[in-house]
Amino acid sequence: MSLPKKSIPLHAFLFAVYPVLFLYAHNVDFTPLSDALLPMIVVLAAALFLLLALYAILRDGARAGLLVSLFAMLFFSYGHFVDLLEGFQLPMGLFTIGPNTVLLPLWGLLLALGVYFLLRTHRDLHNVNNLLNVVATVLILFSLASIVSYHLGRVSWAGSAGEEMAEAGPSDESLVEGLPDIYYIILDAYSSQEVLKEVWEYDNSEFVNYLADNGFYVVPVGHSNYAITFLSLASSLNMEYLNHLAETLGKDSTDRSIPHEMIQDSEVVRFLKGMGYKFVHFQTGWGPTARNPHADRDVKCGSVNEFTEVLVRTTILRPLADRLISHDRREVVLCTFATLAEVQHTIEGPRFVFAHILVPHPPFLFGPEGEPIQTEAGLQTKDWSKHYLGQLEFVNTKVEEMVERILSEADTPPMIILQADHGSKLIRMSGDPSSEMLKERLGVLNAYHLPDGGERFLYDSITPVNSFRVLLSAYFGADYELLEDRSYFSRLKQPYDFLDATDTLASH
Repeated sequence: MSLPKKSIPLHAFLFAVYPVLFLYAHNVDFTPLSDALLPMIVVLAAALFLLLALYAILRDGARAGLLVSLFAMLFFSYGHFVDLLEGFQLPMGLFTIGPNTVLLPLWGLLLALGVYFLLRTHRDLHNVNNLLNVVATVLILFSLASIVSYHLGRVSWAGSAGEEMAEAGPSDESLVEGLPDIYYIILDAYSSQEVLKEVWEYDNSEFVNYLADNGFYVVPVGHSNYAITFLSLASSLNMEYLNHLAETLGKDSTDRSIPHEMIQDSEVVRFLKGMGYKFVHFQTGWGPTARNPHADRDVKCGSVNEFTEVLVRTTILRPLADRLISHDRREVVLCTFATLAEVQHTIEGPRFVFAHILVPHPPFLFGPEGEPIQTEAGLQTKDWSKHYLGQLEFVNTKVEEMVERILSEADTPPMIILQADHGSKLIRMSGDPSSEMLKERLGVLNAYHLPDGGERFLYDSITPVNSFRVLLSAYFGADYELLEDRSYFSRLKQPYDFLDATDTLASH
């Protein structure tokens, strides 16, 4: 079945695909095109099916197209209005009226009124159809222009030091046998023992003592080099500071593409691959650690990527999607912890295993015993505190289980680095950062299990930028000078507007 040419409502397809294209255009600097292509295909197919079905019933292409566009607008706008009503709670006896309780009936009413008008009106709708074709086309062209403009002006990271670094270590294949596996495990937003005690009023000494009793060197007062994940990981995996990006990109830039490239194609991995290591990467669904094309094995846990999560949460499926996405995120965390110790049996070594685990960072998915929990946006501070600490206790338990398995099943004593990318955020980051805020955001867990007495190479103030400078020099004959350990604060809105917080942290 085909529509009469004069009645083809292109806007039905354009309004359906526009939300996907718009989201991609606003996240093009860190979203692979492949993540956006499948949603585009799905919504276009859905629009075509609905358009043909309505035309078969109505025998009017203009009305059918307008109904499809109306449905698309309501479908994709719902989540944005939920965000506008974030924190709205109206107690009514035994029930609480929240955003979904208000908006779902309202959206149903708007759809019903739109359908009623379009079916009852006797006006010629072809002019409206043509006008919407123009409007939708302009919107699509704006998004495409934004995407093209980004790619034309994009500054790429060349990784100029990569080849030099990769050749720095010994390359004799006979030395590969017996090299230790290296586990680099990032526990997202895991605060230091000092911060947990002073800010959260929580004693984490039992876990820290467990690590110490099992051969870990736990940095007494650990600090991250940066306060944002993509900066922190790019720095530690490339053993360098990123402050030069303030000049390369500009202090007001939000372009994350260079740090993302540095995470995916890092100097540490280049060096270790040059030493004969296999690179095992655990997928997270988030940004640059969602997948890694350079990995010898890219372990997939879960099925939903960050782009799809954000897109679905803008739709009327949000009430259901929140629960399904939470389930998928839990599965990613549980699968990662369970599989980390197994990779030493499934791929020939030596292995460099990188896992960025998105807890105890919110959203809060686990209670202290690992039980699934569902939390709403806009938690009160006391509830936020309770859920963060509960999730942290769960993480402690899973780390202990994982460490015991890795150590007990390893043929050669491994290296294990447990490190946070940044600290927690109980003290809200508004206005100029206070010393307390800086201390919390930059105070992190930083612990090392090194074979053959390797803790003698470490020191009390070591930060992640120097972690692999120390290890590659101590164990592989490389010659990396230590950098001065410094910590820089910035916000997501201006990630390259760095505030040197080193002296502030040292004085508190």
